[in-house]
Amino acid sequence: MSTSPTLVLNDDHRIPQLGFGTWQVEPDVAEASVATALETGYRHIDTAAIYGNEEGVGRAIAASGVPREEIFLTTKLWNTDQGYDSALAAFDQSLERLGTDYVDLYLIHWPCPENGLYRDSWEAFRSLRESGRARSIGVSNFPAPLLEELVGTGTVPAVNQIELHPYFPQVELRAANASHGVLTEAWSPLGQGGEVLTDPVVTQIAEEVGATPAQTVLAWHLAIGNIVFPKSVTPDRIRENWGALDIVLDEEQLERLTGLGRENGRLGPNPMELN
Repeated sequence: MSTSPTLVLNDDHRIPQLGFGTWQVEPDVAEASVATALETGYRHIDTAAIYGNEEGVGRAIAASGVPREEIFLTTKLWNTDQGYDSALAAFDQSLERLGTDYVDLYLIHWPCPENGLYRDSWEAFRSLRESGRARSIGVSNFPAPLLEELVGTGTVPAVNQIELHPYFPQVELRAANASHGVLTEAWSPLGQGGEVLTDPVVTQIAEEVGATPAQTVLAWHLAIGNIVFPKSVTPDRIRENWGALDIVLDEEQLERLTGLGRENGRLGPNPMELN
């Protein structure tokens, strides 16, 4: 069985670089999907309170036979729970649903800049890290100026989870993350399975390396240093994505994929406009 490479976070914890995502996975499907992922070899599971599937994720982990300490588990604080006290209460509820007494990574899901509560939420996150109930803390969808604001508190986020795929490679934000020692996590790494996977450049490189288009894009993420967690509810696709670990791309192929970036490549919301 292949194992994912791990990266070192700025708090010295290690995170598996290839994980399994559960966005848009229905609660009654999440348990089976996560079980398949763990059987395949995944040891990094990403969920969120708003996904509504934390209970299924927790049941799969508990039933897997894999020791809890071998699984890197991430969940996220939803927008309506931002604020110091409400963030702490929401965290407790997530732990209860997940059936665990700690998570490996807790993220502010969106900054919601208009209400400014991400600052108070970050203070709660700092408290959770000090208690050990959240081993690492970070953010999701934070543009560089807001990330730098949190860096200024003296507690640097371990990761910034952002939309990132060949059509939206986020070169500048990745560089900003790296300048602060913040690792980049990619959501929608395959462009939500749409046009990216049929792009002629992607399919040509896939043919060159003997891989599927999805494996090729995931191999690009891994090669440039992203943490990535594709989502699927299909066992064969879950195993196919894991096969990206065996794909090696050369520098020219990596540049061709990064070069697919588009000015209008974003598929999800603009973080500065979501409140």
